[in-house]
This record gives sequence, structure tokens and C-alpha cells, in this order.
Amino acid sequence: MRVDATTPPSSSTLSRRSVLAGAAALAGTTATTAAVAAPAQAAAVAGPGPGASAASSAGPAVSAGSGRPGRAVVFRDVRPFGAVRATDLVVVDGRVSGGPAPRGARVVDGGGRIALPSLVDAHIHPDKTTWGGSWVSRRPASGIADYVTQDVELFRSQRRPVAERAYGLMTHAVSRGTRAMRAHADVAPDYGLAGVEGVAEARERLRHALDVQIVAFPQHGVIRTPGTTALLEKAAREGLIDMIGGIDPAGFDGALDEQLDAVFGIADRHGVGVDIHLHDRGEKGMAAMRGIVDRTRALSLAGKVTVSHVFCLPGLTDRELGAVAADLGDQDIALTTVAPSDSLVLPIARLREHGVRVGLGSDGVRDSWSPFGNADMMHRAHILGWVTDVRLDEELTDCYGVAAHGGADVMGLAHADFTAGAPADFVLVRGECLPQVVVDMPRRDMVVHGGVVVARDGEFAG
Repeated sequence: MRVDATTPPSSSTLSRRSVLAGAAALAGTTATTAAVAAPAQAAAVAGPGPGASAASSAGPAVSAGSGRPGRAVVFRDVRPFGAVRATDLVVVDGRVSGGPAPRGARVVDGGGRIALPSLVDAHIHPDKTTWGGSWVSRRPASGIADYVTQDVELFRSQRRPVAERAYGLMTHAVSRGTRAMRAHADVAPDYGLAGVEGVAEARERLRHALDVQIVAFPQHGVIRTPGTTALLEKAAREGLIDMIGGIDPAGFDGALDEQLDAVFGIADRHGVGVDIHLHDRGEKGMAAMRGIVDRTRALSLAGKVTVSHVFCLPGLTDRELGAVAADLGDQDIALTTVAPSDSLVLPIARLREHGVRVGLGSDGVRDSWSPFGNADMMHRAHILGWVTDVRLDEELTDCYGVAAHGGADVMGLAHADFTAGAPADFVLVRGECLPQVVVDMPRRDMVVHGGVVVARDGEFAG
């Protein structure tokens, strides 16, 4: 039975999920603007087709992998989007070609596998992870402040630096079919810029396989933790980041206007984007949303602002939601969700009616907040379908579309949709059709980024 979006969260033991009030999931199941193309359309990818999907402007974006100039590859015997008939996918200079294969092109046998667009993780915290290390036993926590304290303790106990841990998690994400991610890295006096610098180092090592945007995330608060604003300014001034973050300006920081003025001021001065965590519900959350919209408009930052989680939206009436969505669409403010429960559901279809870009992400992965997470965006698409109780093929297809194209929209990347000129970022899997793949989550037999094979048989290829 589907739980209604207005059902209040349970009063169970406090956890990441209850503290954050449960992340938003897909509302309705007809977010057609994010859906992937139909199999019938995909059967003719080797022939002439329209140009690549236009990417929305979303602030600084690392360009999609372009492969190696002058290289031509034919991926033979593949079934884009699960098409009944296999075809050859021609890639030239890292992009799908609408013409025949050039003479001397290298051939890669797809063995009749399904070809699907690679996925985009629009919200992840690779700096916090313990991925690949020893098991960490976690203690009870009674709120965000307690989790923050445990973040610091875990950071200080790690023998492996951020760069090593982040690299391990990010290569795992690539092996599971992720083409791009927006990585939030904690910035606070307890860490300095170690998180940002570590993720940046991992990004550089993976530039051939993964497109990464870095957010300087003030998890400890911008105003409540003196010294944080100066660190955010430094990160932006030195060009270490793509975006400035924020967190619950009213509910956690207790200084709505002061935090938003600081965050947007840095973004305006240094030409970076904004991505704010907003878990506050009710009037606190809506006041923050109004402040974000107003500052986006005043500073002409349309297309460069994202709000993550956004738990204040589901409780609105349809009329109220329509008004907010119109403002978001007018200022091209994007939203992201991580979909761990059905307690709060972002109305994606309704938001899309107003042109609001919505992406899906992993959030934290095996950090001090939770032992769970795996940075596998196909699994996240599966979770999105599970928590929203979908059944129909088109609903499952929509879930994959949010994970593949929704995040691309948020990050300002072209859709990897197999049209001529699109980035050749895709995964090959064994399966019958796309809905079945979302349910069964088969091994990613091959992951291609910019026309280059970057993972095989579930293992990163280096």
C-alpha cells in the first residue's frame, strides 16, 4: 500500500533518516521530461538523428568526457534502452556519431547487451566516507550537532587521508556506471580545507572517467561556527570549488538572513554556484526558500543555484506548491533528493511542469551518520521505485530517467541519450528490458566514459 505523502514520519529511534526527516522521493510517476527514450527510438541510434540534448545552465560544470581526439570506436551488437534489435553504436571523439564507422575504427563487442545512459549522482559526500577501510561502530546521536561531533572524531581517527578514501569510493561509483557527481566536502575549522583538497585530488586522478563538481559544504554551520565563512571564501578565491554550500539557515544555523547573505555574497564575488542543504520543514523551510529565491533574483544567479533535500515542499497545498514551483522555474533553481523513504516526497512531476530541474543522489556513504550507502546510482533508482511503490514499466523507466538525466540537468551536462552528438557515456548490462534492469540491478559488464572503457565486469579499469 502506498503511504500518502502527507503521512507524518514515525517517532522511531533517532537516526540519520529521522533527523533529516526522510529524503524526498519521486512524486507521481510521470516525470516524462526526465524519462529516457523509448526502445523504438533507440533502435536507430547508428543512423542520422537530432543533435545532443541541450544542457541547462547550472553554474560551473565540468564538461562531459570527450574521449581522445581522433579516436573512433564501434560498440558492436548492443541494444540501446533494451531495444529488441541489436545495432552498432558508433563513437567518434567521445561522442555518438550519426554516420557510419570511419575506416580503421576499433571494434568492441557488446554481445547483445543492453546499453543504457550512464548515471549522475547529484548529491554525495565522498570526503566523509570510510569506504574500503575497517568497520566503524557508531554511537547513538540526538541531532545534527551530535552527528557533527562524531564526524570530527571519525575524521581524526582515520589513517587514510581524504584523497585516498574519496578516490576509492569514486572509482567504485564509476564501476557501477556513474558518469558524473556533485561532491559535497565539509569545510569547518576542525578540518580546514582538507576535505575539499582531498576530493579535488581524487577528481584530478579520475578526470578521464568521471566529471565532478565540488561543493564547499559548511556542515557545522556558517554562522554558528566562527571561522567557517573565511574558509568558504578562501576555497572560492583559490578556485578549489565549483559551488558554495549552506545548511538549514534557520533551523540549524539560527541566522537565516546572515547565512544566506554570506553564502550568496561569496558566490557573487567569485562567480561560483550555490547548493544549500535544506532539511527544515514548515515555515522555517519556506522562509529559507523565499530568501534563496529573492537572492538568486537580486544577484542574477539564475541557473546557478540548487537546493538539496527540500523537505518543506511536500506539505504545501497544490496551489502553494504551484506558486513556489513557478518561482523556482523562473529563476532556474534546481533541486535534489536522495530518496531513502516515502515519508516526504518531492513532487517531481509537478515541479517539472514549471521547468524545475530535479536530480537524484546517494548522500552519505558509510560515514559517521550511517553504515549504509554504496554510491551505486542504479541501486538508488531501484530504491526510488521501491519507496514510491511503483509497478508499471513506464514508472520504472521514469526512475532511471531521474537518475540518468535529472542529475545531468542539475549539473548542466548534456544528456547521454544516444542521439547524434551526445556524450558517449553508457553502461552495458545483460537483461531483457530497462524496467527489468531497474528491478534486478545486474552487474555493469562495461562502463564507457567519453567513448573509452573505464570499467569491466564491475571493476574499475584504471
